[in-house]
This record gives sequence, structure tokens and C-alpha cells, in this order.
Amino acid sequence: MNILEIEDLTKHFIVPQSFVGGLLSRSATKSKTDVVHAVCHVSFSVRQSEIFGLVGESGCGKTTLSRCILRLIEPNSGRVVFDGNEMLALDKSQLRSIRGRIQMIFQDPFQSLDPRMKIVEIVGHPLELHKGTHGAETRERVAELLKLVGLSPSSMSKYPHQLSGGQRQRVAIARALSTMPQVIVADEPVSSLDVSVQSQILNNLKELRETLGLTLVFVSHDLGVVQYMSDRIGVMYLGRFAEIGPTEQVFTSPKHPYTESLLSAIPIPDPQLNARTKRIMLKGDVPSPLSPPAGCRFHTRCPYSFERCSTEEPPMTRCGDEHLAACHLLK
Repeated sequence: MNILEIEDLTKHFIVPQSFVGGLLSRSATKSKTDVVHAVCHVSFSVRQSEIFGLVGESGCGKTTLSRCILRLIEPNSGRVVFDGNEMLALDKSQLRSIRGRIQMIFQDPFQSLDPRMKIVEIVGHPLELHKGTHGAETRERVAELLKLVGLSPSSMSKYPHQLSGGQRQRVAIARALSTMPQVIVADEPVSSLDVSVQSQILNNLKELRETLGLTLVFVSHDLGVVQYMSDRIGVMYLGRFAEIGPTEQVFTSPKHPYTESLLSAIPIPDPQLNARTKRIMLKGDVPSPLSPPAGCRFHTRCPYSFERCSTEEPPMTRCGDEHLAACHLLK
């Protein structure tokens, strides 16, 4: 049963033409603008109690897509259906009532946690807002949530700056869990943490999935992390899906050249085997989302591209049970 369905979701950003490298030129004029094609006609579904991984290079649209799902960013078009609810059709009051059932864990806990609030307030505020708890009842529930994510209840009286990076991310997870959501979107939840702390957080998330029946949309650029966490994965390139399928199938038998190149870059622990392994070296850089290539967006870097790739966009083609890829070579 699908708890989350995304259909033809698209998000474009309007920016000044002189916006280069994050700095706005003094000569910029309001009449001259460009369009950033961040997410383009993306469709996928997530089953109940599943972990669906979104993976791709930085700038491919993963974070924009995840925020569009929750309407933290308003998409230009498409559909987001959560547990039968048309998310994009809800007004503000309706959206507020459903917020507690679909939550988000942000990438940087130091940025996402209010430094002026104590942990009991950070985790307790969603409880008061969505569940109507107050006083001792809120504190008791916060203590339970902190234990659930591996923190001592004594952390309640601290501020975020008094905790380590891993502890802050656990607080962010506890806050996301406070309303007992059905779905959590986790945007790069361990990318800023040490490897040892990463493993603790990842294992904690998997345990919570088992004990609470959570559904996770797990966003990461790290293929190893996505392989460990996910039941199915979607590989994104320049705002579109290149491949979707069960994790084992995608990793053992990739069908899209981009997926193949990503997997070839994964280091192998054995130095001798690593040295003998053939790596796929992609030519050029990732094109700008301001002017994505016509046809297949990967054709400018693809080692197998031919004339059709530069003129015709490949559709998602079934290449196995639940396994799809957008490549002309599959036909």
C-alpha cells in the first residue's frame, strides 16, 4: 500500500540573470531573469513502512524535491498525495492539521534547532501544538522521546550549543517523532556527523522504523549510506530521475549509465582489488540547471551517448520487477 505518491512534480526558481556564484551584480535589473530547473516532472511512490532513498550529486534537486513534498517550498505543478490527501490542494488550516503526520529531519541540526530554546521546549512545542499537551505531561513525553533516540532525559534542561553534533541530530529526530508521524522525510541527516556517530544515528533510524512502523524518505549523496538504509532508491540527475528500483537490483545491475558511473566510484576496502577496479571517468561538469541540455540531460557526459540522446528525452522504461530507468539504450 502506497502512503505517499508524487506525480509529475515540478519546481522552477526565477533568478536574476546576473546571479552568479551566489552574488548579485550591481548591474542587475529586475526585468532580466532566468529560470533554475530544480525539479522537473518527477514521479515516484513510497509504500507504508518502507525506506525510500533519494540519491544523487549535490545540486541535483534532492533537497528541493523533499521540501516540495512537505510544501515547505511550493511546487509549480504536479501532485503530492499523502495517505489519500491531496497536499497541494489543502488550505493553510487543513495543511496545519496534517503537519503532525508528516515531518522532516533537516540536514544541519545546529541550523534547524532554535539556539534560544531549551531541548524540552524544542521537542515539546510540537506536542503542545498538535497534541494539546501541557506542563508535566509534555515534560514526561519529552523524556520518553529523548530515551527513544538514545539521549538522557537530563538533556531537557540544556540548550543546543551545549550538545555535540550527534546529540543535536538526535534532538532533531526526537522533535520529528514527537507528533507520532506516519512519514518522516530525512534530508541528509548524517552528512555533517563523524562516521562513528553516523552509524549510531542510522541504526537508531532503522530501529525506529521497525518499532514504530515509520515510513522514511531518506535523502543522501552517500551511496553507501543509501544502500545500508533503503529498501528502494531513486537516482536523481539534474532535477530528474535517472533510475528507480529495489536497492539490491540497482546496486548489482544498474541500468542507467549515470548510476553505473556513481557505483564505480565507490571505494573498495581491499587496496589491491580497489587498484584493479576499472573506474568510469565522466567527462565535463554537471550542466547548469539554468540551461539543462535538450534530450537526455546526461548525454553531455555519457560515455554511450548517440545522436538520439541529444534530441529526444528518454522515458522511464521498465527493465525488471519494479526497476525503471530513463535511457534510450534500454529500447
